[in-house]
Amino acid sequence: MAITEPSTEAATALDRPRFAIKDCTLIAIATGKRAHTLKEFRDHIAEISPDSLYYHFWGNLLQARFEEREYNNDFAAWAHRSLHDAKLAEQLAVVDPTQSANMTEIRRQLLEYIEERLEESEHLHWVIAAQPFEFIRSQIVVFNTHTSIANPREMAKIMHKLSVSSIFYHFIDARRRNPDRMDDFRAWLNHYGDTYQALIELLSGIDPYFGSLAELRQQLVDIFEICFDYSMDATE
Repeated sequence: MAITEPSTEAATALDRPRFAIKDCTLIAIATGKRAHTLKEFRDHIAEISPDSLYYHFWGNLLQARFEEREYNNDFAAWAHRSLHDAKLAEQLAVVDPTQSANMTEIRRQLLEYIEERLEESEHLHWVIAAQPFEFIRSQIVVFNTHTSIANPREMAKIMHKLSVSSIFYHFIDARRRNPDRMDDFRAWLNHYGDTYQALIELLSGIDPYFGSLAELRQQLVDIFEICFDYSMDATE
């Protein structure tokens, strides 16, 4: 599904902004809050900052690891490993932050599942977790790579070279920075009117929550290759 592109001159016209590639890291900051029981866990989730919720959903994506994640967020992992509550772990694991309007909605979903489990099981009111849950909040630090891209075809050629933390910044973190919750790639492509609508729709279909950042980058590479009829193998 190759895209019919405008001429090079049109694609790089002055009214088309260049895409400034940035990189980032999440700094973990201890809050001093910890939960030893499910009730304490619930109470802290009800009051922790949105940055803390954000960190426990997305922070582990940027951490180096040698094994695949068993659960997609820290809350589900703690319920499984420390409370040994498989049902609650599975419920918390399906909370997808990309499908929620904001952190308030995510907090509400978490609290609903926890309240349901507390109502279902008296045992969970007093059981002490094997390890307490340490609440962390995050601060994002953004780096300027001093690299910018002139047009979407040029982006297709360098997408596979972007660091996974750059992918995180532009495809995941952008959704909380941009008022319409759109990633930076789609926001940029919209400057070209309808020309790249097919590409925008394919990017819209990616759910970045279930998988690693390397897998997410490969999905982006594949989509750009398809749309620009471009093979990385043919050029390297």
